[in-house]
Amino acid sequence: MGKKSRNRAKNTTTVTLDPADLVDVGPREPCPCGSGKRFKQCHGRELAQAADSFVVRPFEGLPAECDLIAFREIVPAGTAEVTLGGEHQGKTVNLVTLLPMAMPGLVRDDETIWIGLQTHASSGDPSRDVGHAITAALETEPGNPIQLGDLLKDGPRLQDLIDTSKPITVKVHEGFDYWVGENVEDPTGEVAAGLERANDAAAPTVRLESVDAAYWTQIGDRRYLRWVMPHDEDTLLDALARLHAAGSSALTEGSRLIGSFRALGVLAPVWELPADAEAADLEKPAADFLAELDKALAAKASLSTEERAARAGLASRQLTIR
Repeated sequence: MGKKSRNRAKNTTTVTLDPADLVDVGPREPCPCGSGKRFKQCHGRELAQAADSFVVRPFEGLPAECDLIAFREIVPAGTAEVTLGGEHQGKTVNLVTLLPMAMPGLVRDDETIWIGLQTHASSGDPSRDVGHAITAALETEPGNPIQLGDLLKDGPRLQDLIDTSKPITVKVHEGFDYWVGENVEDPTGEVAAGLERANDAAAPTVRLESVDAAYWTQIGDRRYLRWVMPHDEDTLLDALARLHAAGSSALTEGSRLIGSFRALGVLAPVWELPADAEAADLEKPAADFLAELDKALAAKASLSTEERAARAGLASRQLTIR
């Protein structure tokens, strides 16, 4: 007797969902599309895949791109005020290196918005992560941390939200006192104790004033300058190799270019400094170095044998931060 075949009619109805409607759906809840599947097995999977899309240079085109990269990767305590455009024209948002417990953001009682760049989780596009956090903050009641939910598939990026015609002024702080607003009650001393622990763990860091995105820091008993630069990686390596081969890659006497790290699509050369070097001692040398670097960046001749060897050495001492 032959087997009976059954042809079950499949539900071919397509439901179009607004990504904003998916923010608060839990991974184990039924998917709003009506498929009968859990969210994480249906549209939640699509959002997760979108969140993993990798953007090589996520902050490209923003004012202070290199400072934002430094804030996300190397600066312990810093703040940068940005101005929104569009329907929220003129409203300001504080981008900060780190918030308590590495939370993505909060809205204070005074309605000011604070967004953290150093968080526990991120997608392949930090600019969209920040844009998503700002979008969530605009819908959060004052006095509350923001709740992100799943990353939006087509959510706005930072470039879409802020007025890029306005400069971004960054400020480096000695500690995390910006965590605490005015008139914060602390009867148990818990807030003060948390601040003290965070401040003790932060490496002293100073941003130079003569050049952009260059940060003096002391780690243990050693001092360094980490300088995030916006140039194409290959072009910058060639320029640094020209200077290194010519014996001109040091910033000051006793300093040496020890390598670089790659972060969010750009390079940050790193110099080890003399043990007594202060940030103020580097202002003029950094400006002078930048002038020489600009000449090397403009050079068109092929690298010499010595310069190619210097380039290979610099390339071998790169670290990628992701």
